[in-house]
Amino acid sequence: MSDGAGVVDRETRRALALDALAAILPADRRNRLAIVLSDDDVATLRHLVKRGVGDNTLRALASDIAYLEAWCRAAIGAALPWPAPESLVLKFVAHHLWDPAERAADPEHGMPEEVASRLRVDGVLRKDGPHAPQTVQRRLASWSTLHRWKGLDGPFSSPSLKTAMRLAVRAADRVRRRKSATAVTRDVLDAMLATCSTTSLVDLRDWAILLVGFASGGRRRSELADLRVERLRDEAPVPVDPNDPASERLPCLTIRLGRTKTSSADDDRFAVIAGPPVEALKVWLAAARIEAGPVFRGIDRWGNLDGKGLSAQTVNAIVKRRAALAGI
Repeated sequence: MSDGAGVVDRETRRALALDALAAILPADRRNRLAIVLSDDDVATLRHLVKRGVGDNTLRALASDIAYLEAWCRAAIGAALPWPAPESLVLKFVAHHLWDPAERAADPEHGMPEEVASRLRVDGVLRKDGPHAPQTVQRRLASWSTLHRWKGLDGPFSSPSLKTAMRLAVRAADRVRRRKSATAVTRDVLDAMLATCSTTSLVDLRDWAILLVGFASGGRRRSELADLRVERLRDEAPVPVDPNDPASERLPCLTIRLGRTKTSSADDDRFAVIAGPPVEALKVWLAAARIEAGPVFRGIDRWGNLDGKGLSAQTVNAIVKRRAALAGI
């Protein structure tokens, strides 16, 4: 068998193995990861799925390990070694945290252009300039975590790495920016809700997503995407004014969030919502005739309901679309 055929076979095998992650990674993402990840990487991710590691954690780990593999191949022409030598980790820091002013005077400072070009071709590098320190620290943390899960010692606690990170962060001198220019205040939310003005399934669904998403302190995108009818529980109506038992009563609902980003496997979390969010949720479920399974689902251009739940990315896209329609 030719080398080319061998590469295809390996990538096909990895793609099939990554199907075990179908619940957390879209198909196109799995195909891209199959090209970048090694067989050992895929085996590690599948093991973590069996261990019950949270979906968000797995997504972040898969993304980070794919980037590390791509960077390593571009930087040294070889797959990511396990355990990683300290020199390689220091090179990673030097390639991602650097001084733009120094780069202007010395083109060799920071990530070499040939490495950056390779990463752009691989589709894992989308922006020019030094990376955000938080991104580099997260990827180093993922790298370190994967070492521990493989039972290996890494150089991530070495004094030289800590010193390099401290100096590199200072040199990069990035100004931390808000991810969103506009906070979702009541006025902003009302403007977004006003775009859901019809009785179409899309508008009813998005109305419920917005109200439930920003009720009770706000819900994460992943929590909305993972919400299931079986996790909803009707509660006794609550008074509008807690100090006046005779005041108007509002419908109340408890949402079992299950395992979240900040909870352990055995620690269920609950959220209580009342009033308009509950009403919007029930109107949506009744209109869509959803009695079990995912609460929020896709709807095609003809108004047909999908049996599968939305992804966290789709929930994010819906919120952004409503903000754009509201002129925000």
